[in-house]
Amino acid sequence: MFKPQKLSSSIRATLKNLNRSMSKIPIRKDTATSPLYNLDAQDCMVREAKYGAHNYHPLPVVLHKGKGVHVWDVDGRKYFDFLSAYSAVNQGHCHPKIIQALREQADLITLTSRAFHASILGEYEEYVTKKFGYDKVLPMNTGVEAGETACKLARRWGYDVKGIPSDQAKIIFAEGNFWGRTLAAVSSSTDPSSYEGFGPRMPNFELVPYNDLSALEERLSDGNVCAFMVEPIQGEAGVVVPDPGYLTRVRDLCTKYNVLWIADEIQTGLCRTGKWLCVDHENVKPDVLLLGKALSGGVYPVSRQLNSHQQSSFYIQF
Repeated sequence: MFKPQKLSSSIRATLKNLNRSMSKIPIRKDTATSPLYNLDAQDCMVREAKYGAHNYHPLPVVLHKGKGVHVWDVDGRKYFDFLSAYSAVNQGHCHPKIIQALREQADLITLTSRAFHASILGEYEEYVTKKFGYDKVLPMNTGVEAGETACKLARRWGYDVKGIPSDQAKIIFAEGNFWGRTLAAVSSSTDPSSYEGFGPRMPNFELVPYNDLSALEERLSDGNVCAFMVEPIQGEAGVVVPDPGYLTRVRDLCTKYNVLWIADEIQTGLCRTGKWLCVDHENVKPDVLLLGKALSGGVYPVSRQLNSHQQSSFYIQF
């Protein structure tokens, strides 16, 4: 396995240089306005810059169509999509079975609200819990919602089961983590571009170096720690792969100190690493499992949190 490396800054620098280089590539006059789509790339980018929030800085490529592993821009140029929308389209763009299921359901009913039962919700819940070996699932819309709910569940479990004094529960995160842009998510971040200007930060969120088992054990020995949340492979930090055996020891340490292990598999889950889950490479099972992105094949915002029976009773509070 690869040794962990801090690649985030170098990757960002590379993307910035690539962005500058691509912006200098002239567009031929005969393709500036696509004969296929009648869309002008420059106009699309100008509109985004004028009317949209500048929270992302994409490369100067305006995509219009996707199929399988390929995408096309408005000028008709074809690309391999190695990013796969950060794992959201692991199945490929516009997979025919997923699109068919979406259309069929849209013709029946699109929303029931949770005030009523839904004819296919129970079937979905049974399938995913049995598939991954958990007792309960809570469906949500986004990955960050799954993370937020995991933090809520962990705190409540800490108070009601572990006996942590009220308002003293701590959650440990690995440095270099990324799980979203809500206040809770940025409170656990070590990236200044994520948290600066958004204080005060969430209390009792603490950090340990990624892939450092000694530092982790020292923190877990604190009786007020209720959970450790970690990505099996860190994505935003630069695709950082831990040492072999790291996940096994994380499982052992969390069990030893009666701490919930929350595995954030939003990016790594659903076959992105060659197995259904990244934790499967070491045959270990987290207490709480977070999934998203590829869960819908990129056609609808869906995430889920799975957990075992001892935490299931706390779902009634959410």
